[in-house]
Amino acid sequence: MFIPHFSKSVIAGSLMCAASFAWALSLADVSNKDATSGVKAALEKGATIAVAKLGVENGFLNNEKVKIGMPASIEKAMPLLRMTGQGKRIDELQVSMNHAAESAVALAKPMLLDAVKSMSVSDAKNILTGGETSVTDFFRQKTATPLSAKFLPVVKKITDGNGLSSQYNAVMGKASASGLVSKEEATVESYVTQRALDGLYTIIAEEEKAIRADPVGSGSAILGKVFGAMK
Repeated sequence: MFIPHFSKSVIAGSLMCAASFAWALSLADVSNKDATSGVKAALEKGATIAVAKLGVENGFLNNEKVKIGMPASIEKAMPLLRMTGQGKRIDELQVSMNHAAESAVALAKPMLLDAVKSMSVSDAKNILTGGETSVTDFFRQKTATPLSAKFLPVVKKITDGNGLSSQYNAVMGKASASGLVSKEEATVESYVTQRALDGLYTIIAEEEKAIRADPVGSGSAILGKVFGAMK
């Protein structure tokens, strides 16, 4: 009997085609309604967990992934500043910066959930097929500007309570005008606001990756069905 001989490359190619076909069928089996519901559930879960972790006392301060330190330009000068007796005041400012971020993020949930409600079927499909941080990218695109506007006055009110913040703004404002530091670092409040947003999206991204890695383990049937179809 003649037994055809297939090369390893042909076999490998066939397996890849079969896997791609199976993946396409799995995604096709997810209805628009389920896709939208699943992505909304992922968005809501990521937002809720991120705010719950960060929008509490020491939520930023005790989390090394998002803890707000001084801008690099000030960090470089820290040895000299500590030698001149400014170390304690700078440490106090850093603590108030992190507490300001915590207070601001605590207000983020309604705006994040409004973004979820505005999501279209097209958005849902793009998020499903857009990579492991597409949920986070959606939130950043939809909420970064309005959240920044909401965070800024909250952050300013808290950081203004530290006398060193005005000195920071005076020095860093001049440095920014000269192009030595970014506009983001020109004031305490703008710097902290941006870092608060970065921290929020960092934690949302962590939750998104966890859902994609183990959708069934998320404890949600719709998340398991929709994101399970992507595996």
